[in-house]
Amino acid sequence: MKIRTSNLIRILNTSTELGKTMKKIIIPILALLLVVNVRPCEGALKKLGQAGLKFLAVDLAARPAAMGGAFVTISSGADAMFYNPAGLAEMQQFRWDVFATRTNWIADISYNAGALAKNLGNLGTIGINFIGTDYGDDIIGTRVASTEEGYIETGTLDIGAYTVGVSYARSLTNKFKFGLQIKYAHQHLGENLISEAENKSVKNSVNGFGYDIGTIFYPGYKSFRFAMSIRNFSSQFKYEEEAFELPLMFRIGMAMDILDFLSGTDMHSFLLSIDALHPRDYTERMHIGGEYWYNDIIALRTGYKTNYDEEGLSFGFGLKYDISGVNLKVDYSYSQMGIFENVNRITIGGSF
Repeated sequence: MKIRTSNLIRILNTSTELGKTMKKIIIPILALLLVVNVRPCEGALKKLGQAGLKFLAVDLAARPAAMGGAFVTISSGADAMFYNPAGLAEMQQFRWDVFATRTNWIADISYNAGALAKNLGNLGTIGINFIGTDYGDDIIGTRVASTEEGYIETGTLDIGAYTVGVSYARSLTNKFKFGLQIKYAHQHLGENLISEAENKSVKNSVNGFGYDIGTIFYPGYKSFRFAMSIRNFSSQFKYEEEAFELPLMFRIGMAMDILDFLSGTDMHSFLLSIDALHPRDYTERMHIGGEYWYNDIIALRTGYKTNYDEEGLSFGFGLKYDISGVNLKVDYSYSQMGIFENVNRITIGGSF
C-alpha cells in the first residue's frame, strides 16, 4: 500500500486549526517512515557478523524494554545513558537519579547494569554507568589431542565482559538538549594454546573506547518532541586476526502524550513513542512503544520491534512512590524471544 503524502497534505490544507494541528503530528511521522525500511524486500542483504560486544545493543532497563526499546526520545534520567545521553538534561525536578537493573537473557546469560546521575543546575548533568555480564555455568575448554575421544579438557574458561561510561548533558535552550558519553569496553574469552611444542598460549581479550552522542528537540507544540542518537561509535577491536567494531547504532525518534488533545486528563497520560534504527549489522528496524500512567503512580507499558528474527512483543509495568522526598521506582518487563526462553527484566531506582 503506497502512502500518497501529496493527497494527505492537500486534505489537511482544506481545514483550519484541525489541519494545522494534524500536520504538525503527521508530517514528522511520514518523514520517519520514509527514512526507515520497516519490511525489507526479499533477498535484501542483511549485514550479519559486522560487530562485536553485542551486549551493548541489548535493552537493559525494564522501562525501555517494556516499550519495545522505543526510548531515544523519552529517556529522562540515569537510564538515558543507555539510549540517548541528552536525556540526562531532562532531570529538572531532582538533583540525583540512580538505578540498578538485571536482565535474564537467553542461554543462561544475564546482564547487570547500573547508573548514577547528578543535576548540576546551569552547569548541566553528569552521570556514570556500568554493564557487567554473567555467562552462566562454567564453560570447559578443550583442544584436539590423540586420545580416544579426540580431545582433552583444558579447564574452565575465564570469560566475561564489562563497560564503564561517563556522560554529560546540558540544555542549550529551553527547547534543545545535547549529550555525549565516553565508555571503556572490555571482553575476555579465555586462553587457547597456539604452540604445543613451545607451550605458548594467547589470551583472547580486547578493550577500547566507544562514544555516544545525542540530542532532543521540543518544537513547541504541546509535549511533542523528536530526538536522535549515535551509539557505540568506535575504532576497530581485534583479537588475533579478525577485526571488528562495536554495534554502531543510528536512531531517530519522536514521542508525544496523545492525551494532550483531551481536557480533564490531569491524572492520566499516554505516551506514544516511535524510533527508527539503522544498525551496523542488520537492515533498518522500527521500535514502537506506549506507556500509560495513572496519577503518576502506576504505569502500564507495551511495545513492539519490527524486522527482528526473534524479538517482537513486550510489555510490563512500573510503580513510583514518594517517601520523605525520595521518589522510589520499580519496573518490570517481559519480552518475547521466539524459539528462545522469554526474557524478564527488573529495575529498581530512585530520584531525590
